[in-house]
Amino acid sequence: MTRGLYWQLAGFYFFYFGYIGAFAPYFSLYLDSLGYTAALIGVLMTLPQAMRIFAPHLWGYLSDRRWGHVGVARWTGVAGTVCFFGVFVDHSFVWLFACIGLWSFFWSAALPLVETTTLNHLGERGGDYGRIRLWGSVGFIATVVGVGWVLDRAAIGTLLWIVSATMLGILACVWRVPESRVARQGERHEPILQVLKRREVIVLITACFLMSVAHGPYYTFFSIHLVDLGYSKSAIGWLWAIGVIAEIAVFACLPWLYRSFSHHSLLIWSFALAVLRFALIAWAAHIPAVLLFAQLLHAATFGVFHSAALASVHRLFRGPHQARGQAAYSSLSFGLGGTLGGLGSGLVWEPWGPAATFTVAGACALAGLMLLRISGDRRC
Repeated sequence: MTRGLYWQLAGFYFFYFGYIGAFAPYFSLYLDSLGYTAALIGVLMTLPQAMRIFAPHLWGYLSDRRWGHVGVARWTGVAGTVCFFGVFVDHSFVWLFACIGLWSFFWSAALPLVETTTLNHLGERGGDYGRIRLWGSVGFIATVVGVGWVLDRAAIGTLLWIVSATMLGILACVWRVPESRVARQGERHEPILQVLKRREVIVLITACFLMSVAHGPYYTFFSIHLVDLGYSKSAIGWLWAIGVIAEIAVFACLPWLYRSFSHHSLLIWSFALAVLRFALIAWAAHIPAVLLFAQLLHAATFGVFHSAALASVHRLFRGPHQARGQAAYSSLSFGLGGTLGGLGSGLVWEPWGPAATFTVAGACALAGLMLLRISGDRRC
């Protein structure tokens, strides 16, 4: 990989996760400022995950068959950015539902397609993925801390302009990323439906689905939970950032982790630590030192989990199935799992409170852990 390509991909991850760092922790606070109930906030905040249930399959098909991975990511990004600008027009529930749904529908293409492109460019040097992906963590930290500082001093509506800027940054970078070459001729590949029916694929996708359900309350209500406990927005920004700082260390260590442990073992440990993390958030978030430790566990529950799952998917879906394999992983785990986790947390939050909500999250992670342990299939 050339130095130029490295920085083009790094720039994409920086701005993409900068967008996540601005949206995920703070958009629920923006909706709360508009007077929406927890249930309606849960609906709106889970729309990006809901769009990932089916949209990536369309984008994966078009990219594998017609327009190329980067080509689809570019034009869907343009459409998604245009749709986002609609949030400046009106604040009614129906209007925001339409705007968030449409921008999420188009932006759902970017990450899985660029992930596929990155892994194709790396080839056999998959362990180097962490050196590129860590810039996403840097982007997340920069925005989550910066936005928290800004929102302690400016109106919450400022968030919309910051999110707009990150989207424009993504477009500027993805427009420079070249297409990767994928061998399409001279090889016979198992039909995509047969791959999806394989036992190791079902186990992997189901476990990833449960991990995403577990994270639904975290991405939807974690910031609101901390505000209710008396933390400032700047402190919330740093608490989100601390987990990602630990994540950077994990990405830097990926080549060593891949040499020392199987993907299956890494997944097992990430699920076990997720159970602990959500139990601590549920019952001890009012203790700063405990909450700090829980946030450090993000390195395992996202960093190790996502990299190991991504590598497993890339290995199980070969040749012309790569983009659709990433689409299946994205839609069934992050999409369906994140949607159900977010909607479910919105329904549990008001009648039973944060402790019950995050305890259920830990139970979902435990279910995923038991599935991986019982399956005993190290190919996933």
